[in-house]
Order: sequence, then C-alpha cells, then structure tokens
Amino acid sequence: MSDDSTSLGGQLLVAMPNMPDPRFSRSVIYLCAHTDDGAMGLVINKPIDSLTFPDLLKQLEIETGDAEQQIRVHFGGPVESARGFVLHSADYEHESTLVVNEQFSLTATIDVLKALADGSGPGRSILALGYAGWAPGQLDDEIRNNGWLTAPASEQLVFEIDNEQKWEASAQQIGIDLGKLSSDAGHA
Repeated sequence: MSDDSTSLGGQLLVAMPNMPDPRFSRSVIYLCAHTDDGAMGLVINKPIDSLTFPDLLKQLEIETGDAEQQIRVHFGGPVESARGFVLHSADYEHESTLVVNEQFSLTATIDVLKALADGSGPGRSILALGYAGWAPGQLDDEIRNNGWLTAPASEQLVFEIDNEQKWEASAQQIGIDLGKLSSDAGHA
C-alpha cells in the first residue's frame, strides 16, 4: 500500500457477521487514516448510554453556551479509551485538525469540545472515546480474511442514519444483505 490510490482512508469498514472480536460485532468504523504505518478509525454506531455530552463537558470543566447539546458520545474503539475524538464535517478546522477528505475531518483536542459547547464548532459531528487501531498490514490481512467489508462513507450515513441502522445500511449501499450472509464460514 505505498500510494494513496490503495488507501482506505475516508471509507467505512463494515464488520462481517462472523466478526470474532465482540468489541467490533456489528460495527461500522469510519477509517480516518490508512497508510503503510497502519490504520486508525472510529466506531460510529455504538453510543455509550452511560455518558452524555453535557456530563462530559462538566467533567472537563468546560462552560456550556446556548448551543443544543444533542451530541451522543460513542465507543470509538478499544485504544486510548479515555481520549476523545471528534469526527466532523469539513466546515470546522483547527490547527490540530486532520482533514481526511473534502467531507470529513477529525479533531482530537479540547478546543473542538469547547467550540461544540459554545455553538461555534462543526455543523455535524460524532464524539467518540477511544479509537480502533491496526499495525502495518494488519487491517489489510483482516479484510483479506473476510473480517470486514469496505464501503463508501457519506455524511448521511455517518451523521444522520440511526446508530441501530448503520451496520445494515452501510452494507446495503454496496449491494450486500448482511442477513443473508452466514456467520458459519465453511458450512454449506
């Protein structure tokens, strides 16, 4: 994977029904980076019900403005699970923002949380705690071994579709009905 044409950055990873790791069962991951050095992404369809955005702001002692606080906190992955990452629309950029493509950016500093709290942040966003990470070549191997499907990402899929529907909707956009795939590999 030595050139950008083989990078899956900006794509979705859709867990196959036979995903052996329960942390990623029925997961949809937005892949923020995919290079020769490895890959990094955020699970975008598993909210953490025990923590709200206003609760998080209070814990971090961030003043809230008049902005509506309807941002859901998600399980982003098992790596650095106490660290926050905001996947957002490209209408917000800070000096520490990673621009993934013309639609999506990622910011992992407290500044984006402050901007969201006071209403000056991105128009669309997902806040995730932790991330999913892969060593060099590891994700490519997992894809070759049928652990993941890849699908194009859209703002509608990432930000609008209900979390419970994202897994099936992501696969359906590439013509795959996950309900028809067997979770028992090798058994006809």
